[in-house]
Amino acid sequence: MGAAYPKRSTTMDQSAIIAFIEEQDLQKIRYAFADIDGVLRGKIIHRNKFLDGLTDGYGFCDVVFGWDCTDTPYDNGVVTGWHSGYPDAPVRIDVSTFRQLPWEDQMPFFLADFSRPDGNDLVACPRSLLKRIARQSEEMGYRAEFAQEFEWFNFRETPHTLQQKGFRQLEPLTPGMFGYSILRPSLESDFNHDLFDLLAQFDIPLEGLHTETGPGVYEAAIMHDEVVRAADKAILFKTAVKEIAYRHGLVATFMAKWNADLPGCSGHIHQSLWTPDGSKNLFFDPAKPDRMSDLMRQFMAGQLHCLPHILPMFAPTINSYKRLVEGAWAPTTVTWSVDNRTTALRVLNHKEAYARVEHRVAGADSNPYLAIAASLASGLYGIRHGLELDIPATVGNGYQNKEYGTLPANLWEATQAMKTSSIATELFGEGFVDHFTRTREWEWRQYARQVSDWELKRYFEII
Repeated sequence: MGAAYPKRSTTMDQSAIIAFIEEQDLQKIRYAFADIDGVLRGKIIHRNKFLDGLTDGYGFCDVVFGWDCTDTPYDNGVVTGWHSGYPDAPVRIDVSTFRQLPWEDQMPFFLADFSRPDGNDLVACPRSLLKRIARQSEEMGYRAEFAQEFEWFNFRETPHTLQQKGFRQLEPLTPGMFGYSILRPSLESDFNHDLFDLLAQFDIPLEGLHTETGPGVYEAAIMHDEVVRAADKAILFKTAVKEIAYRHGLVATFMAKWNADLPGCSGHIHQSLWTPDGSKNLFFDPAKPDRMSDLMRQFMAGQLHCLPHILPMFAPTINSYKRLVEGAWAPTTVTWSVDNRTTALRVLNHKEAYARVEHRVAGADSNPYLAIAASLASGLYGIRHGLELDIPATVGNGYQNKEYGTLPANLWEATQAMKTSSIATELFGEGFVDHFTRTREWEWRQYARQVSDWELKRYFEII
């Protein structure tokens, strides 16, 4: 994270955007929003429809919050469902998110959400939730600066070959374990340059891009920004990487753990609070132990206190918990440290410009809006309640430090903890917690009814 927060690459307001579209005679506009799983859903619309809906929004079937990531309708939904007839809900474009798609002939692109001018937002909308929590931060006098980094695997496959192979015997982009390699990026130079350059053109500038340990696995750190824009960049990063990969005959996956024998994929969240004008990092105090300000310690205390109550916000899938196991570079305990990669929170603060806390629980499969909302909301909880960071810093192996608690072991346990938590309700509201935990219970039930390859191999003949 740099010394000063980044400026927008464009300062065009709504009138300037309209004039630009008309002057360039652009006929097509793409917009998208994130569903509860962090999947971008959207449309390409005609210029006239775009202009007509800027004030009142565009009708969009609310089934997008009534089905799972495979488009299977929930049987336990309340927000929408067969009982409501899946009506349209007004989705509104946020003109401040204006970009152009460099791999789609510079087509205009916008992010949208289901926020409403009267504040009566759709409770299922992840971006609306984050915007509400970001306003809380501003009202408390803080500018929240965040960034998410991702690890992901790349394969020489297509959506068709994945299906034909049954997701087995996949060919990775490159062979072997070669983290921080200089050779591997050179071997795939066109892909690497396109990732770095096209993402920058799409207003997702990267601080760094490198190989991780594993066949065909990369890691990218996105430059930090104001918290909502940081989440916008993170959600767009995942889809943009997939689209760029397609153009190179590749498929990218952000599964938390695609292979039991290989490391998982993280989505670490870097976070700090600044003065409203961005001139001072409020997490840094050279007069305090480890240069951690009292505010930073309260923020971290809130995160550790809330973490077992809101884990599905960071680990939302069945697969998430295959990554959260001991010795797999992902935390399993309620711990913090100064520059130690075995704990849930990792402090990095050798100088004010870079002082921050890294939340290491979130996987690459997390919905950035929800994971970042959970990070910020739980940190603000600690400040509002004046919590003391009474958990000592871990020195050594964080997996062995179980004195202050361990994380739920699977999605069902984590969801039940969140469902009954008054802390989760305080952070996110009863409506959101009810909807979200219902979707996670649905996810668990879809998993529980399946017969896995492991079961067949273990029991078919012997039992």
